[in-house]
This record gives sequence, structure tokens and C-alpha cells, in this order.
Amino acid sequence: MKVTIVGAGAVGAACAENIAKKNVCSDLILLDIKEGLSEGKAQDIMQTAYLNGFNTRITGVTNNFQATAHSDIVVVTSGIPRKPGMTREELIGTNAGIVKGVCLNILKESPNAIFIIVSNPMDTMAYLALHETKLPKNRIIGMGGQLDSSRFKYQISQRLQCNPRDLNAIVIGGHGDTTMIPLLRLATWNSIPVTQFLSAEQQTQIINDTMVGGATLTKLLGTSAWAAPGAAVSTLVEAIALDTKSLIPCCVSLNGEFGQKDICLGVPVVLGRNGWDKIVEIPLSNDEATAFKKSADAVRNMNEVLQTVVK
Repeated sequence: MKVTIVGAGAVGAACAENIAKKNVCSDLILLDIKEGLSEGKAQDIMQTAYLNGFNTRITGVTNNFQATAHSDIVVVTSGIPRKPGMTREELIGTNAGIVKGVCLNILKESPNAIFIIVSNPMDTMAYLALHETKLPKNRIIGMGGQLDSSRFKYQISQRLQCNPRDLNAIVIGGHGDTTMIPLLRLATWNSIPVTQFLSAEQQTQIINDTMVGGATLTKLLGTSAWAAPGAAVSTLVEAIALDTKSLIPCCVSLNGEFGQKDICLGVPVVLGRNGWDKIVEIPLSNDEATAFKKSADAVRNMNEVLQTVVK
């Protein structure tokens, strides 16, 4: 199993470290356009191999797409990160050209790869990757749903003062501050609905805090978060590499599911060796269905911008 990560910034390096710790691939290529950055990050992480007990061989390269040849999984993190006050959508003009170029260059060397898209705005970048590469839709996956769901569990655990690992909770919809839909109605604490333990005010606060989770960290850190995104990506890589058939919320192409077509949005999917195997369509309440449509409309509007910024 060979994995390539494009972009050796904070998120890319966090992806590399978390994937290596899972010991699910023998080779990991870290690629960046900045001379020496990926080489340095790779060496730094490799110097923890003994300490963290992993066997993955990490190699950093600068603009050498040939080194990525025969990759099974490609993680695309390249692009500019968010700054305080900046929305994910405002990144589209710059990041669309970068993501398109990366995907097409990678595809020349690894025509059978599965792509995991991290670059923002992620739903639109996944849609762009799908249409530019012309790959089967099961091989293009946006990681936002897994990250947002982890942040959702964090917010619930803070109110319940419980272990986040005892929670089952997912976020669907777009990976944006106004487009994600935390499904608190379906969230459970070891099979018990969490709504039994939370006031209406607490429930509203959990949903609101989850939706602005990324923006909150950007304001605090001065740039995009990296630890949780890196860990989220590693769980997707693990599910694909080990063919675990795990049910994970991811951004994928819809063809009538949840009432939407020609769009990439976050929904529960089963992940395995071929990418995503199937979408699990869960019944939504009227309010949730309305929110999902509103989310789709917002993402679709952003997708239309691609026509003016991508040549």
C-alpha cells in the first residue's frame, strides 16, 4: 500500500504522522512545491518511528510527481489555508487552480488511485476533482464529514462530561460554517439518546458551536487547524487500506440520494478498498431535510463559481 500526500504544510504533515502511526501503508510520499519543506517534515516525522512504533517509510519530495507513481491513495491538502475572518468559500479562486493541477498530475502517475480531498472549500474541490479527473465517483472522497462529526462529539462530550469515544454522532451536509447539519436528534451516548441529558438551550449551543468549530480555531490559532483534520484523514485512509467497510460521513457525489444530484455533499458512506462502496440514506426529519436542501443550494452556488475561475 502506497499513500501520497500533496501539501506538506501543517495539515499535510499531521496527515502523514497520523497515517504512519496506524501502520496501514509501507510507503508514504509527502510532496510540496516549496524546496526542502516536505523533505524536512518527512525527516522530522521519520525520527519518531522508533518512539511511536511505526514501520511506514516516509519520503519527502519537491515537485516530483514521478515519485508518487503507483499510489493507492492520494490525499490532497494543497492550497492556501484560512485566515481569521475568511470563509472557506473565499478560498475558491486560488485553490481551484491548485487542486485541478495537482489531481491531473497525480493521475498521470497513479491512474488507479483513490483521492481524498481536504483542500477548502472542500465540497466544491471534491466536485472539481470528480469532474476534472473523470474518475468513477467512488474514488473521490471529501473528508469534511468525519472531521465535523469529531468536532460534534467533542462539543457533546464537553456538556455531558463524558468520553467522546462513547458517543455516536454524525454531521451531514456541506463542510461550511452555515452548511453543515449536526444530527443531534440521532446522537447517542452508548445507545442512549443524548437529548435525554441536555436542555434545549444546550442542544442549540452544541449545534451552533459545532458549525463554527473550524472558524473558532482559525480565530484562536491565526490559521486553519491541523491536528483534528490530520487524524480525520488517517481514519479514512485506514478504512480504505484495510477494507474495513466502516460507516463514515464523507463528502461524495450524489445521484438522487437525499433528493440531490450533480453535487458532492457529506452523507454516511461505507468505506473500503475500492473507495466508498455505498451511501446509507437515513430518514431525515422535515427540518433536517429542509436544512439539507438549503446546504445543497449553497454548495451548488459555489460550484457554479468554478466556471469562472477554472480554465
